[in-house]
Amino acid sequence: MSQIDAYQRQLEAVARHPAMSDDNIHVRKGALDAPSNVLIVLGIVGLLATGALAMIFNVKHALAAYEVGVFTVTAFSLGGMFWTMVFYLVNAGWTGTIRRQLENLMMMLPVCLAMIAVIVVVELASGGVLLSWMGIDPATDHLLDVKKGFLNEPFFVVRFFIYAGLWMFLATSLWRNSIHQDATGDRMLTRKSRFMSAWGLPVFALSLAFFAFDFLMAMDYRFFSTMWGVYFFASCALGSIAVTLLILCILRSLGLLTGLVTKEHTHDLGKLLFGFTVFWAYIAFSQYFLIWYSNIPEETAWYVNRKVGGWENVATLLVIGHFIIPFLILLFRDIKRNVAGAAILAAWIILMIVLDFLWIVRPMVYVGDMLDANPGPTGWILDIAAIVGVLGIWFGFLLKRIAREPLVAKNDPRMPEALGHRNYV
Repeated sequence: MSQIDAYQRQLEAVARHPAMSDDNIHVRKGALDAPSNVLIVLGIVGLLATGALAMIFNVKHALAAYEVGVFTVTAFSLGGMFWTMVFYLVNAGWTGTIRRQLENLMMMLPVCLAMIAVIVVVELASGGVLLSWMGIDPATDHLLDVKKGFLNEPFFVVRFFIYAGLWMFLATSLWRNSIHQDATGDRMLTRKSRFMSAWGLPVFALSLAFFAFDFLMAMDYRFFSTMWGVYFFASCALGSIAVTLLILCILRSLGLLTGLVTKEHTHDLGKLLFGFTVFWAYIAFSQYFLIWYSNIPEETAWYVNRKVGGWENVATLLVIGHFIIPFLILLFRDIKRNVAGAAILAAWIILMIVLDFLWIVRPMVYVGDMLDANPGPTGWILDIAAIVGVLGIWFGFLLKRIAREPLVAKNDPRMPEALGHRNYV
């Protein structure tokens, strides 16, 4: 028997598997319409409220709150693309039944980029809101003058289009290969995606790091950190696994993916949650420790702004909620294998990632001349409205995308391994 014949028999055997029945790998038509529409409406209401509250508070606060939501969902989508390429590159057989949900996160990048484009337009039109360097003449500031070759409006716009172009090319190419393989069963498409992932990951790493420099670190153009790109990446990798695990647990609770996503897969995703919870804490501590030890004013000022005005309490909450609590819980094997427990923990980690981005962005609003305008706890109304608005729209459209295609990559050559996956550690 030729290899082609053997492979064809393998595809036929997978297709006959009871778990691969249509009602198990497809969302019933209209089943997710109601929740997705509710989320989108909630998101629109949240963004409209953000616009109205901007008139009560100020535009800078509103934009910062909006950016917290935007960079959170962008991290989820970029993480989905990262894991898709990693699993292709290492030929991870057990991921055959979960890869489609990572691809769905990846294909939410157009929504994210559209939201980021709004930020770019607002910053350019206003001469800098949070990106204050746009409104400063480099001739009046030596530090900005040294950086003006990088921090200038034309190059900033060019870089944004480069990031958008690279990410959309990688995402759409990987998605097209995956969907085409669903229809044809051509295993060479897996090899093609693996080759793309080999050069795509370094490109992804560089573009992600510079994106984080441009939109987050450059809010204080005096601040610099050699670990900033990795710090942002940690949220991408951790957040995307948390969202994927939450989606899979919800789908399983609806009676879908029975026999395809088992407690074995949940366990492995729980391991990744555990690993990248530790990774985030390691990077966060290392960045703080290096800046504290070197004691350079341009660096330490960034942390000083986050040790006043109540932000020191948020930092403490991040230490406890983003690291200690999930670390201790994820030590237990049974929790990683329990659908309800894994879903709750994934939702908690998503909440902590939102809080982390809030801690990064929001302290940049009420500094300098804006210090006396700080509304205190009342301002959280605006933060909640904007964050709920962005996350509502993103998750709403994500549900629509999930319902559109099969829930698994039907003809993935690694599907037999994924169907029989067992976890011995």
